[in-house]
Amino acid sequence: MLDLRHLQVLRAIAQEGSLAGAARALHYAQPTVTHHLTVLEAHFDAPLVQRGPRGAVLTELGETLLPHAEAVLERLQLAEWEVRGLAERGARTLRIGTFPTAGALLLPPAVKALNQKGVHISLAEGELPSLLRGLRSRELQAALVFSQPGDRLDLDEDFELHPLLTDPLLLVMPDDHRCAALDRVPLQELRDDDWVGAADPRDPCDRVLSWACAQHGFEPVHVMRTDDYAMVQGFVAAGTGVALVPRLALGAPRDDLAVRPLEGPPLAREISVAILRSTVAPSAQDLVAALTRQAGHITRQWASRDKDAG
Repeated sequence: MLDLRHLQVLRAIAQEGSLAGAARALHYAQPTVTHHLTVLEAHFDAPLVQRGPRGAVLTELGETLLPHAEAVLERLQLAEWEVRGLAERGARTLRIGTFPTAGALLLPPAVKALNQKGVHISLAEGELPSLLRGLRSRELQAALVFSQPGDRLDLDEDFELHPLLTDPLLLVMPDDHRCAALDRVPLQELRDDDWVGAADPRDPCDRVLSWACAQHGFEPVHVMRTDDYAMVQGFVAAGTGVALVPRLALGAPRDDLAVRPLEGPPLAREISVAILRSTVAPSAQDLVAALTRQAGHITRQWASRDKDAG
């Protein structure tokens, strides 16, 4: 059987770069670190660490084992926090994941409502792929997720998916752009425009944009990439290019930008909360209810602004 101390030693060596550094970090004597590493390598019958005059580095096998060791140790720490919180304060812990734009507007009221009911929130922020990995590994009990046409979340029957809101993808242009006077912009009119996109070309919004442009026989040319939507809007306002931005990420209206829907079938992402079915029922129900209320509030705000603008 593997001992957790063996995994702690492997992680510490990777972090500190030497057995001596790992010993200091763990408050062990160096022979103790050597012993745990020797036992771990004997368990796998393979070298996991390569020692040298300048320290120690993980071998390929050690690098393969490391993320699993980190996941085990992190999950154990979460379990300790939850059990201690429940034993000492009667506080339940709910591990929630979110992507940034949803976390900023949907989560805060929900967290406040759960805290008032004695539920402590452990929050993890990341992009959609890391959130799905966290759900599948059970490191997260719930997460705000989204899907778009052609995308599948691939969550198994151990999860419930509760729809919250439809988040339109809107065209953002400089206020003096030739299409700014239009109520809806035909995508083919942007064939020769430069685009500001996400840092990762595989970003779901970028993939939807590429799909939509392909229907009109062209591929968007990205001249700038960033995951910061405030920066995206800044670059667009400066004339760097145009961008496709989720409405949830737009923030307050800006005088130097024109925001319009594209002509044709609406492009949007469907935002939901995924809940692990084994999650304590009252906590999960309270989370879904609070998120649903906030999503409804946001949707009504959008409708009011659209009415005023019209």
